[in-house]
Amino acid sequence: MTNPRNSPSRFSSRRSFLRNGAGAAAAFAAGAPFIRAEDKSGLKNPILGSGEHTYECIHDWGELPNGIVYGNTHGAAEDSQGRIYVMHTVHRTSPKADAIVVFDADGKFVKSWGADFKGGAHGMHLANEGGAEFLYLCDTARHMVVKTTLDGEVVWQRGCPEGTGGYKRTEEYVPTNVATAPDGTVFVADGYGRNYIHIYKADGTYVSTFGGSGKEPGHTSCPHGLLVDIRGPEPLLVVADRTNARLQYFTLKGEHVRFVTDELRAPCHFHAHGGNLLIPDLNSRVTVFDKDNRLITHLGDGGGYEGVRNQPRTAFKAGQFVAPHSGIFDRNGNIFIVEWVEVGRVTKLKKIV
Repeated sequence: MTNPRNSPSRFSSRRSFLRNGAGAAAAFAAGAPFIRAEDKSGLKNPILGSGEHTYECIHDWGELPNGIVYGNTHGAAEDSQGRIYVMHTVHRTSPKADAIVVFDADGKFVKSWGADFKGGAHGMHLANEGGAEFLYLCDTARHMVVKTTLDGEVVWQRGCPEGTGGYKRTEEYVPTNVATAPDGTVFVADGYGRNYIHIYKADGTYVSTFGGSGKEPGHTSCPHGLLVDIRGPEPLLVVADRTNARLQYFTLKGEHVRFVTDELRAPCHFHAHGGNLLIPDLNSRVTVFDKDNRLITHLGDGGGYEGVRNQPRTAFKAGQFVAPHSGIFDRNGNIFIVEWVEVGRVTKLKKIV
């Protein structure tokens, strides 16, 4: 099956985001200190943001071992020990096919695994379930979601949900991300397929489906990322409705609640920490909202990824993002961003204020 990322309609959507976001980016840049130069030598890392949200920008964080070469870096997570997990498609030149790489908090390599995910590695979600930690991994090439231990042991895996009536062929199902609720309910976004969201019990038993293609309330176009948002009075599922350039909130039963549309270009995924919401935006910036989903800051606006994301690392400008695909806050409020670039890139935004 042709990768949905490479379809003409997908690139057309991305080009429209680039055009629509350009004016807003220029207007915001005029009054916001995105990047401060530390010295004229260029030897120090750029500083992004301001006030309580000021970060040292450390590109290419983490010491990859010999034998692993990043492909597109698509997912990130942190476990209870502070270890950082990165999921990538594996570059064609990589001697080793492991798609999940684990680092300690200082960026030292710990281990790698996941050769079965080579080429299809996409969304990654880490969940603590009754004191045990698990990873939910989306594979766009094998059209499945796999639940594993932190060492890669498979707990269960699920392909195209049968009986929904929404698929003529299993290849139409292309899951992009997973979220879990406090009660163990699992939500799967078919972001590159038919734009449905599927609900499962904690043991992988299929429950129901909602969503589907469209712009109307309750419908989505590329529901790329998911988060069960517990910052409000009740848990709600928030969807990165990417091609529609919005966030869409649902009840945990799949009923539409509301939209968030301001300050977004192509929202990819989410992570929450301290009441704030991190939104990696595929169109070259990282956005942080407050508890009421009002803008706190945009970070590292690169102005667009077209013509850049396929270039060597030397073409990337320090302090600017190319195509943020996923991201997390760590326990200390630092931010980790992984990008949809052919050579892979992990950036740590180290909180300094």
